[in-house]
Amino acid sequence: MYKYLFFLTASAVPAAALAQSPSDQALAEIIDRQDAEGATPAAVYAPAAAPRDAAVITVTANGLGTDLRNTGQSVTVIERDEIEQLQGADPARVLNRVPGLSLSRSGGIGRVTSVNLRGASSDQVLVLIDGVRVADQASPSGGFDFGNLLLGTAGKIDVLRGSNSTIWGSEAVGGVIDISTRTDRGLSGSIEYGARDTLFASAAAGAGNDRVFFGLTGSWYETDGFSAAASGTEADGSQQFALGTTAFVNLTPSLELFAHGNFAEGEVDIDGFPAPAFVLADTEDTQKTTRYWGDVGLAYYGNDLTLRAAYSRSDTERANRNGAGTETFASDGSSERVSLRGEYRLLGGLALAFGGDHEWTAFETSFDASADTEISGAYAQLGWVMGRLAAHAGARVDDHEQFGTHVSFGGDVSYGFGSDWRLRASVGEGFKAPTLYQLLSFYGNTELEPEESTSYDLGIEKGQRGSGLHLALTGFRRDSDNLIGFGFTAERPSGVYLNTARARAQGVEAEAGIDLLRGLRLAGIYSYVDAEDRTTGLDLARRPEHFGTIYADWHSAFGLGLGADLRIVGPSWDNGANTNRLEGYELFDLRASFGIGDNLELFGRVENVFDTDYQTVAGYGTAGRSVFGGIRAKM
Repeated sequence: MYKYLFFLTASAVPAAALAQSPSDQALAEIIDRQDAEGATPAAVYAPAAAPRDAAVITVTANGLGTDLRNTGQSVTVIERDEIEQLQGADPARVLNRVPGLSLSRSGGIGRVTSVNLRGASSDQVLVLIDGVRVADQASPSGGFDFGNLLLGTAGKIDVLRGSNSTIWGSEAVGGVIDISTRTDRGLSGSIEYGARDTLFASAAAGAGNDRVFFGLTGSWYETDGFSAAASGTEADGSQQFALGTTAFVNLTPSLELFAHGNFAEGEVDIDGFPAPAFVLADTEDTQKTTRYWGDVGLAYYGNDLTLRAAYSRSDTERANRNGAGTETFASDGSSERVSLRGEYRLLGGLALAFGGDHEWTAFETSFDASADTEISGAYAQLGWVMGRLAAHAGARVDDHEQFGTHVSFGGDVSYGFGSDWRLRASVGEGFKAPTLYQLLSFYGNTELEPEESTSYDLGIEKGQRGSGLHLALTGFRRDSDNLIGFGFTAERPSGVYLNTARARAQGVEAEAGIDLLRGLRLAGIYSYVDAEDRTTGLDLARRPEHFGTIYADWHSAFGLGLGADLRIVGPSWDNGANTNRLEGYELFDLRASFGIGDNLELFGRVENVFDTDYQTVAGYGTAGRSVFGGIRAKM
């Protein structure tokens, strides 16, 4: 049976597993047998079309493929069928279903989109695509811009909430988001058109057997858009193109060669702060972003030992131009990493997960010379599964070329009881290394220390997300220190980065879902997040205290599907001084689809049905009522 327990790569859905494609029933039997034996699987394959009562697999909890019921950490997994059900290219529509997650965007799709997890800033959230770190190493704070992500190429989204640098190292302060590229077999595609002359097309193809597989997916998005500046009148359009590949070859029955490659390019019209008023207004400026990332490696899966070794690289290039086409700013940030992850089954339900990596990062901008640095890390984590009890505890050591050594600890426990109930708890430490910009730019400070955090959460849950009766309630708290801010000193009157800030985020996350009737499901999430600057006592900027989503879906026996989403967001402050208030808002979306046979589907939706006027960043516009329709085909 170990053939199907091979190591799940950090891409979450490896092509090897897809090609092997064991039946859903076989998967359930394997997991049930392991739970009964008290064994911890090195990894388990979760097919894309698995029923919701089958095992849901997470990679963010411990870096390996793990049954979600065997971790005490807070994890949400959204798979391809739900992504397609929600329709469209915008990742915000899917991420709005994740507890504790809020977003802000400077204009329409394609503009800077920041994700906050439990009050942590976007640069304190580790983002992986196919297991590759994709943060922009040339940006001042090093975060990932979700405005440069199209959902057409996404196969699965795995979100962990809470500090977890024990497994993942730098950046995992607020949590980890892992996005895996689609690995569909056969051929599928969709195209939709709608408001503001918006066109979105995507396609995926995959072929192979249980020895070799190759998959390819691509997306194209373009829109005339609307003015990024709320006060503007000139529409700001955007274009994006994305391409992703996955390949594997089974060299032997226990050794696999794998590779992922991705490319994305987008160009958007942006508004700025022109003279003489220097306030946000229409301009003819543009920004072009080009990103590529990928990895290549070997995976070994034996009876007791699984290993995955990989080399990965990511690169983000940006270029801003004015209306005359003159380049006004350019940057290039890159990351290269070699890594090894593994797990050894010691005895019974006891297993040792371990790993190490070395990363080289580099950046340059129009105003800063090329600079680079290195960081190395290693971790070990013991895991124990005995019946419905699972526990993990581990530690990690990182050594940075500039600031030296940092140690992180973490652990979690999950206990199942009654009729599909479980208690879960976790504690984790996080850290974020200063970025190259913060260390070595004109405003840099080589004496900076890493940002640090300690997070705790405690929760109770019944069932699994997406089927039957699902209930979950989680309380959390995270304290952060040594946060890097921008300030002024007598020695650096023009400004310098300093470790000056402290923050605390605490609150509650609630989830509920129920099948009311055959084919009709009602679900929702609610989050209360109190995030404050512990130095000033003020609220952190753009972190609403209250937000949530209620959604319903109905599927008929004759192919008709209807759905609705209501997003409710409370007020927040646009700035750290708490002087510029962002009002709360409600957004209501409607969706419909109709299947024609087994291979064709018509779909459409209305976003912002009541034409709500709102802002997530002060001064920047948002879309009004918008209608879209399209067609999807599979072969």
